[in-house]
Amino acid sequence: MTENALTRRDNDTGESNGEDGGRGVERMTERGAGVAGGTVLVTSGTGKTGRRVVERLTALGVPVRSGSRTGEVPFDWQDASGWAAALRGVRAAYVAYYPDLAVPGAAEAMAAFGRTAEACGVRRVVLLSGRGEPQAVVAEEALRGAAGTAEVTVVRSAFFAQNFNEGALLDGVLRGEVVFPAGTTAEPFLDLDDLADVVVAALTGDGHAGAVYELTGPRSLTFAEAAEELGRAAGRPVRYVPVTGPAYASLLEEFGLSGPEAGFLAELFVTLLDGHNTATTDDVKRVLGREAKDFSVFAREAAGDGAWHG
Repeated sequence: MTENALTRRDNDTGESNGEDGGRGVERMTERGAGVAGGTVLVTSGTGKTGRRVVERLTALGVPVRSGSRTGEVPFDWQDASGWAAALRGVRAAYVAYYPDLAVPGAAEAMAAFGRTAEACGVRRVVLLSGRGEPQAVVAEEALRGAAGTAEVTVVRSAFFAQNFNEGALLDGVLRGEVVFPAGTTAEPFLDLDDLADVVVAALTGDGHAGAVYELTGPRSLTFAEAAEELGRAAGRPVRYVPVTGPAYASLLEEFGLSGPEAGFLAELFVTLLDGHNTATTDDVKRVLGREAKDFSVFAREAAGDGAWHG
């Protein structure tokens, strides 16, 4: 899934929950080829996916430029005037678009970024996208078409497991009640450690040009089943409360989102969680040579890190 304003957002605030985002770097092979000798720009570099990618690249000795709205390298998806400065001298870029590749205007932003990247001599781009999002595919193609000779790799993600311990669903877990418009649909939740490892492999290694990876966890769970596993790991009961899309939009408005944004997000979640994304893939194993992390392992690790001690 891409990074939107609620559960998939790369917050760009510079905040971190102190997790070991570099977990798994020691399992990665050395990257002598590709762009390992050049600087990599990580857009939304302080968010959930961006900071993990930054930490891994740094651990591998790859020069990193972490872009964010308030950081040392200014990068704002709403202000294209700063993109060229952030991309100047960069050999590769990780693109995590905010608020979501499916929103109106995302394709135009991707085309503009692609043209800027080409003008700056960027050789490789890895784009975070949403699995099963037709409008996100339009944005993917806009970037690919504008990036010239740059190698473009697309990473389409399932629902982040970390939405339950870093995203907006954290409060629900702490309260013992996860409210979401997913019905009884099963979802193959993806651990962000796996996503970050795949992104780094595509940024620094060869053989990924033009690839589209659909990343999932190894099994699919309903939100009710996920809530049960979270409860076991946290040591307290957690239940799932299904709601309709309109009801969820109203709930989001109560939490401060504007009516249009709340409506868009609720409709997006209902669309994505209609069953067409339930199947798992082996793309994590194809890229990394190991199985994707199971949701139960994620839950135990998050509990061990104190995610739900509140």
